[in-house]
Amino acid sequence: MTAKLTRLDHLVLTVRDPDATIAFYEGALGMEAEVFTAADGTRRTALKLGIQKINLHQAGAEFEPKAETATPGSADLCFLTEEPLETWQAHLKANGVTVIEGPVPRTGATGPLRSLYLRDPDGNLIEVSERV
Repeated sequence: MTAKLTRLDHLVLTVRDPDATIAFYEGALGMEAEVFTAADGTRRTALKLGIQKINLHQAGAEFEPKAETATPGSADLCFLTEEPLETWQAHLKANGVTVIEGPVPRTGATGPLRSLYLRDPDGNLIEVSERV
């Protein structure tokens, strides 16, 4: 028997200011913040995206175990959308978010994409992509 992974459940972002991160991901990207009680009884915060989530760890107060070098601003994340990128460009502009590149052609996990690039409050690279 071969061990095989099936999909991503969640990932963790280490952030300087959880409130600023939540405001950005809710307002600019339409995610929903969720406070939950972890298995160890601690209260934690996540950003919900469909059936996945992004758990937030505050820099300097990360939950264990954590990445060996948990650093704000070191992530590069790609999110898929069914909305045209032109809709996203207008939405991001209305929310005061600068698009640093795009739309540009890219290749995703399942095929060709058209992408916009921006940064979150910690400087993480965020890619918003539509399948083409």
